[in-house]
Amino acid sequence: MTTHHYHKRACAVTLLSHTKNPILLAKEMLTRGNHDGSGTSNGGSGDPSGGAGGAQGHCVLSGKTAEMLGEEWGLEMVEEKYFWTRKRWEQHKKGLGKGLRRTEAVGEEDERDKEGYWGDEEGWDGMEYLPQGTVGCVVLDREGCMCVATTTGGLTNKLSGRIGDTPTIGAGFWAEEWWGQNERSWVPRPTEVRAPLGYLIPDVVRDALSECLPGLAGYHGVAVKEVKEEKRSSSSSSSSHIRAVAMSGTGNGDSFLRTAATRTAAAIARFSPHRSLASAISEIAGSGGELQRSAGDRWGKTGEGEGGIIGIELVDGVGRIVADFNCGGMFRSWIDDEGAERVMVFKQEYDSKTLPGH
Repeated sequence: MTTHHYHKRACAVTLLSHTKNPILLAKEMLTRGNHDGSGTSNGGSGDPSGGAGGAQGHCVLSGKTAEMLGEEWGLEMVEEKYFWTRKRWEQHKKGLGKGLRRTEAVGEEDERDKEGYWGDEEGWDGMEYLPQGTVGCVVLDREGCMCVATTTGGLTNKLSGRIGDTPTIGAGFWAEEWWGQNERSWVPRPTEVRAPLGYLIPDVVRDALSECLPGLAGYHGVAVKEVKEEKRSSSSSSSSHIRAVAMSGTGNGDSFLRTAATRTAAAIARFSPHRSLASAISEIAGSGGELQRSAGDRWGKTGEGEGGIIGIELVDGVGRIVADFNCGGMFRSWIDDEGAERVMVFKQEYDSKTLPGH
């Protein structure tokens, strides 16, 4: 998803089985969408690409249709077994209560439990954390355009057909920009709204009867707020007045869906006075935030409500990196203002003296 440059602004794909890199398929839909025409099939021919190759203007596609387009566009397709790994297989078995090792397998025999199937591939010992498998990236370029991309393998042992927050626009990812300073001027304009019967009686008769029948005079004048949009200047000096945000989330996808997490954070920053994206993200994904509250009494028991959000906020031409989460930690990395690479897991800064070798 981008803040500008592309007609669609956001694209997503889901329920894929053979696309090696789903994020590239979403990118193709986004970039090819700039060449879409009316959004209908090419001359009624039934061409699924809409003639220009942009998926008929659609923003979200799934399953066979999405992969058919991906193959048509030259993206690499693989067999399903490409995605199997020993670690994920053992995590799957653990979730089913079938143990961790091949020798502990119960129930029906599976070739993936046979000796030698995985070769020397490292397994999962059950003591490490269970990774969520979501990867998100937020970028700000020198022209002030922001882009966010998020991809995931999904929830371990989810039901077939389940769709999470990652491919859902406004839940697992979001990006938008707006005219930051004096974007809208609200001008009260008094207007009179008559009762319906008042329109059917001539003014002279209505005025004479209104003292006896007040309902004929119509409703009292009310102030109606009229929106006047300021046009964006094309001059370079106007760029400092543009505000923009972009976010990517990870965690319990169903909680992100219920709260429309990333779009809600963006709305707080945009429509609440004097609110930064950092404070908005904390209100949604921080400790005690909306994600946590959405879990109710299930918090800390089922994994519901757990998660975090990373993002960038553009204010006055300056990008600010923000992040918050309500769980034990969230892997994240970024490049700071000095060009140095930074990596963190927890909320506290690392003390180099406590690291191995120091």
